[in-house]
Amino acid sequence: MTRLIIDTDPGVDDAIAIAIAALHPGTDLLAVTTVFGNVGLEKTTRNALRILELCGRSDVPVAAGAAMPLVHPQARRDSSAHGDDGLSGHADVLPPTSREPVAGGAVALMASLLEQADEPVTIAPIGPLTNIAALLAAYPHLKPKIERLVIMGGALEGGNVSARAEFNVWSDPEAARRVLVADDVPSVLVPMDLTYRCAVDTEWMERLAASGRVGEALCALTPEYVRHYTGALGWPGMVVHDAVAIVEAITPGTLVTESLPLDVECSFGPSRGAVIADRRRQAQIDDTVPLDVRGRVNVAVDTDIDRLRALLLHGIQEKMDA
Repeated sequence: MTRLIIDTDPGVDDAIAIAIAALHPGTDLLAVTTVFGNVGLEKTTRNALRILELCGRSDVPVAAGAAMPLVHPQARRDSSAHGDDGLSGHADVLPPTSREPVAGGAVALMASLLEQADEPVTIAPIGPLTNIAALLAAYPHLKPKIERLVIMGGALEGGNVSARAEFNVWSDPEAARRVLVADDVPSVLVPMDLTYRCAVDTEWMERLAASGRVGEALCALTPEYVRHYTGALGWPGMVVHDAVAIVEAITPGTLVTESLPLDVECSFGPSRGAVIADRRRQAQIDDTVPLDVRGRVNVAVDTDIDRLRALLLHGIQEKMDA
């Protein structure tokens, strides 16, 4: 049983990711915490509550976290892919909810759950890393309670929000550097390089829509998202970045990883938010001035793509008697 906290900024792909975790029988979803990102914090929090309502998981607590980055303002939202409501302009297909986020905020809720945990907990940050940076800074004594962080973010070869940067890391590079470079919690980074390779086509989406009530609603969230990614991919489909990370979080070993020293560019040049991986041999690294890194991060570099796509669908399919 994977004990899991998701930290997220829903987001169409976040919605699919949350649904997979919420419905997975081998996952104990302890909480969903929210952060600014694809849209503002009020909308990401409302979206998280309604996605859990769709999945019949109103038992899962939701707490709102950071509304802005640690240091510098976020330059822009990602409305081109996710629409003004974060869900491709179709958030109203989700059931309404009268539930409110829990008091105290995201960091306090994560800390409380870790304090209470009798087994290590996996945290899956699939938005900007602001909440996680704050958690690690404020509660360092709880780090042994974290099994690992499974982070969707970064791009080693080329970004989406700029030529070098991926959106989640670019939204708060200082927080990303705090988590990936300055700390020592075991981490898997799932970069855009791999998630693009795991993109799904319209046939996959038809199967999602036919899988049940939840799949049908999730598919109804995707029209603008699909339009955006059809232009990016060159064929009709979409990239489900965050869902790829969640599959690894709940099924460890799904993704093949490579241990790499990383750094995050925090300057205001054209590479702001870039993740820099040092792929030189260790002897070369040792013989030169090292990057200011705390060690290595397991970076996801490959997977069985057909199996991964099947796992994404399997995670959402409902039993006939549901």
